[in-house]
Amino acid sequence: MKDLQFNRHRRLRNSDNMRSLVRETYLHKEDFIYPIFVVEGENIRNEVPSMPGVFHLSLDLLNAEMAEVTELGIKSVIVFGVPKEKDEVGTQAYHEHGIVQQAITQIKVHFPELVVIADTCLCQYTSHGHCGIVEEGKILNDPTLDLLARTAVSQARAGADIIAPSNMMDGFVAAIRAGLDENGFEDVPIMSYAVKYSSAFYGPFRDAAHSSPQFGDRKTYQMDPANRQEALREAESDMLEGADFLIVKPALAYLDIIRDVKNNFNVPVVAYNVSGEYSMIKAAAMNGWIDEREVVMEKLIGMKRAGVDLIITYYAKNVARWLDEK
Repeated sequence: MKDLQFNRHRRLRNSDNMRSLVRETYLHKEDFIYPIFVVEGENIRNEVPSMPGVFHLSLDLLNAEMAEVTELGIKSVIVFGVPKEKDEVGTQAYHEHGIVQQAITQIKVHFPELVVIADTCLCQYTSHGHCGIVEEGKILNDPTLDLLARTAVSQARAGADIIAPSNMMDGFVAAIRAGLDENGFEDVPIMSYAVKYSSAFYGPFRDAAHSSPQFGDRKTYQMDPANRQEALREAESDMLEGADFLIVKPALAYLDIIRDVKNNFNVPVVAYNVSGEYSMIKAAAMNGWIDEREVVMEKLIGMKRAGVDLIITYYAKNVARWLDEK
């Protein structure tokens, strides 16, 4: 045995303090963006059936939620709206007093230090559930761009710090950037859902946002999960059009795409840890099959290790508490 030649890697693993000393990747509270779902009405705090621990909140209960978020040290939220009324062109998405616009203004008045991100899409607001204008069963690209720009401007006017368009229409970043600039919002950045796959992992979110398509699917505008090079083309287009952040969505099945985007573009990269990823862990934990805390922390470290700078996750509050306990 004395003649064997090998490296002793275990020397750097032999105690908690030693492992901490050489640890390469860390989670910080500043890494997380917390999604919230606001609804019309009063005294509403309804748990989303497929997402235990995630709630629909009416505006009168929003301040209490934001107080908890800020006390936990979370620096940013992304706001999704669920309106009472929908129509063919998603009017409530860009209405001056739409539910998201009201929520943004309220948050910025009472919690001005929070970075408020506005999800900018039409699917929650259209009666057909698609992310664009529909004509004879076809989702129209260019006419949709005008409505997306109007939505972004209305959200910026309400006080949004960041606009996050998630619709995957071609040219959506260019249209929104032009709309913001023309209306005096040159300093409002765009966090583009640049690489958004047509994924089965979105199922619980459609329960939360009431945004399921009423016909067909979204495969003509969201990306094919089999494609890798296409992601770089999408991200490059958005960069050239003026994106300030690039989102990859979903996260867990697309860590290779996250690394590709990080390696190729010098802007902050964001992972959306989507609803299906959240609900799978919740269900397994509720059945006693896994250690929820350990699995969540491991998957988020995996996203950071893959190259993300920020993570949109429904686990943000939990992780903030767990980090405090360390």
